[in-house]
Amino acid sequence: MLLLKTTKSIEPQWKDWDRKAQKSGLRNTVYSINGDEYTGEWINNLMHGKGKYVYKKANAIYQGDWICGRRSGYGTFAVKDASTGEYIRVYAGNWINDKKHGAGTYYYSDDEYYEGSWESSKRSGWGKMFYANGDIYEGEWRSDKHCGLGKLYLANKNCYEGSWRNGLKHGPGKYYFFDTGRIYDGFWVKDIPKCGTLKAAGYSKALSTKRRLIPEVKVAEPKEVLEEVQRSILQKEKIRNSTTFPNHQPLSTS
Repeated sequence: MLLLKTTKSIEPQWKDWDRKAQKSGLRNTVYSINGDEYTGEWINNLMHGKGKYVYKKANAIYQGDWICGRRSGYGTFAVKDASTGEYIRVYAGNWINDKKHGAGTYYYSDDEYYEGSWESSKRSGWGKMFYANGDIYEGEWRSDKHCGLGKLYLANKNCYEGSWRNGLKHGPGKYYFFDTGRIYDGFWVKDIPKCGTLKAAGYSKALSTKRRLIPEVKVAEPKEVLEEVQRSILQKEKIRNSTTFPNHQPLSTS
């Protein structure tokens, strides 16, 4: 009887390494060849779920949601300050496919930031921009520029309200002059007023800041009033001197 000897097949070692390299679930920090670091959740060897990514070369960090290896969902992006070594937040908001998309706030500096809608990492939709010089714009945006309806509050308290195109006043709009209390109502083309009317707005800076003075109290005819008072005193003296008291007796000193 012939016996067949069976041998157990040995799996190549590279398959075992590849299986162990397939990351899924929560993992500790994983280092990339370029020095970047990721700590968080995985699925099918892709960053997926909650995680923190450190960009070595850019000295930046992202912490938030991931979907199939891309920043998607809500997350914050911060850059390291060279002087203090601390991370300073630059953007906080929504992401889609590694781009800022949806509602979010971007900090250009301590005095300048934007809060509103984003589309493909550009300000698009409705948003409010606070500029370092004190100006404030609130309205519609398209591709990082004022476009549509919006209101610009200038630092000198003048204001424009109306239509915009490519970051310029374009179309019907009103310009409010705070210092004179007037309004220009007209049509604009590429930031230049073409036709319109200038009228009073019903208020004035001068009137609003004018102090109410207490009127000075004066006597209309001071000489006549003084003579009248003197006559009244003399008349009272005459009446007192002419009055007699028959029953009056001097007081005894004894």
